[in-house]
Formats: sequence, structure tokens, C-alpha cells
Amino acid sequence: MAYTNIDDPSAYFQTALYSGTAGDNNAITNDGNSDLQPDWVLFKHRTASNQDWYVVDSSRGSTKGLATNNNAAETTSSSSTKDFQTFNTDGFTVGTPEDTDACNSIGTHAAWQWKCDGGTTSSNTDGNTTTTVQANTDAGFSIVTYTGTGSSSQTMGHGLGVTPNIVLTKARSGTSNWSYNSNVGPMTYGTNRLLLNTDAALTADTNEVTAASSTTFTGGGSAGVNSSGATYVAYCFAEKQGYSKFGTYVGNAVTNGTFIYTGFKPACIITKTTNAVEGWGIYDNKRSGFNVYNDVLALDTQAAEYGGANYNFMDILSNGFKCRRATYGPNQSANYIYMAFAENPFVTSTGIPTTAR
Repeated sequence: MAYTNIDDPSAYFQTALYSGTAGDNNAITNDGNSDLQPDWVLFKHRTASNQDWYVVDSSRGSTKGLATNNNAAETTSSSSTKDFQTFNTDGFTVGTPEDTDACNSIGTHAAWQWKCDGGTTSSNTDGNTTTTVQANTDAGFSIVTYTGTGSSSQTMGHGLGVTPNIVLTKARSGTSNWSYNSNVGPMTYGTNRLLLNTDAALTADTNEVTAASSTTFTGGGSAGVNSSGATYVAYCFAEKQGYSKFGTYVGNAVTNGTFIYTGFKPACIITKTTNAVEGWGIYDNKRSGFNVYNDVLALDTQAAEYGGANYNFMDILSNGFKCRRATYGPNQSANYIYMAFAENPFVTSTGIPTTAR
């Protein structure tokens, strides 16, 4: 049975569902057991098919936006009353939409939120390039900003104290793909990579994140990680037992699908095929609210939420998730990687099993 140091994962991750107002000061309050002041938030309009994802974090600042579905440079809201407004003690406030951002236009929205260190950053000199780091070592998550040099051996401190399993990078100052690098399953730093903004399969690449240690990750000379003079943000994740799990599985293309053990009841699951073309699916415990979960959004497209009563994607269980759809989503006949974050641990720090679903 799993053991954890995090008895209440809602202190580190929560999903919020809300209605947009297209006006200022739309304050959204989380409903988890713990208050959560988010530091990294992914937003998506659920029903509109022409709105980008919107990504904000407390290291870059509340006016700075990126989109997971394209390679565009960072945008800056023209006023503090626009787009994303504030990180609050238990949620966030959004304002009048600009362009096609997904924060607060009329309609239904979802926001996936991770806590880091409350926006507190520090200079990190563990690598040969000074980085600005915000880290939460308990939850295994850090936000790193830095300037590229173009060198194939530029090292950047990440602040986690353990080797990250995933390093996700994006150029802020120019157009480049989101580079997803990992040491999980078929993925190896310095060998291959995925792109978050495309549905492409795993591709050989030796020029993105080429290595990682307990203190640093190394950037090759690619535009996605380390172009000379470009500014970057990196989101680094290290697995924490009972709270996060990053792994692989093989889909079997039948309704009695593959079961994936995580050691906790998931609150959020992200999946991607590695040997087939398919988008990045994100599932959570809020949008359907019961088994079988039948709603998915794709991180790599503007597409609206896909699902409904006839689309049974997965069961979310007390110790993992079980795929239920044969022809789409998380269970086609392909190899998958996944990221999962907990709602409840399977066994608490005191050895008490949680209630089965």
C-alpha cells in the first residue's frame, strides 16, 4: 500500500469550474479541503471551439500569458483589469477578456491549479547560468525562468533537491514549441521529446533538455530550450508518492480497458500517446463528477470539450484509473505516458486507507 507525506493533496492541486462574466473582478473560490493560492494555472473555455488555452504563473506575473495549443510568444495584458487579475488566498480573480483568451469570456470554464511557493522566488546559482526559481519541494514542483545562451551545455538550477521526472519548457520572448522532456518510460533526457502544442508522437531529439540531476537540468541549443538571448520558463515536476505519479501504460482498445495503479485517487490525469498521433487529453474529478468520466479537453488544440453521456473515457478509482473507451482518448491500441495528481491518497501518512470509490 502506498504511503504519503501529503494527507490533503488539495493543498497543492485543485480544479475549479466557473462561469465567465466578460467583466472585471470575477473572483473564483476553490472548494477543496485546504485553501489553495495557485502559482500555476491552466485555463480553458469548455464549450467554445475557437479559444486558446491560457497559462499564467506567479513567477512571470499575473499579466503574462502563454497558450499550450500554439508556439506563440508570451503576451502581456494591457491593463491590470484585463484577463487574469490576481492570485488569491483560495482561488483567483479574472477580468475582461482580451483577444481569445480563456479566462473570463461568456460560457463555462475550467482552471487547473498547482501551488508552488506563493510567488516567492530566489536566484539560483546551482548551474552555470543563474536562474530565478520558485520551488515547492514537498509537492515536487518548481517554476524556473532563465535566459538562453545557445550553448549545448547550459545548466539551470531547478530547486527541487531531486532529479525532476519532467521538464516542460517554453520560450517567452519568441515563437517556439512547448518542449516536453522526461525520464519516464520510453522518454530519456537527451534522446527524445514530445511537444505539448502538437499531437505528434514521440520524436528523437538530442538538442532539447539533454540531462537532469538533483540540482540542475541541461539545455541543448534548440529554440525550444536554449536559444541565445531568448527568455524561457520551465515547469519541473518530481514524483511524490501518494500525491503525483508519472508513468506509462498500454491501451487495449476495448471497453474493459487498462487499469493504471497510481497509489491515490486522482484529481487530474493527463495522457498522451508516444507511438501514435493523438492529442494531449486532460481529465479531472470535477467536470463529470462520477464514474464513468466522460469529459476531456485537449491541451494542444482550441477545441471545445469532447464528451457527454455516450463518451465513457475512464473510471477514477481510489487507487488509480481504469480506461473505458475503445476507440478514442486514453485507451486506443497504443503506448501512453501519463501525469496524475491526487485528490486523496490511497493510504494516509498514519496508515489509514481512504474510502474506496
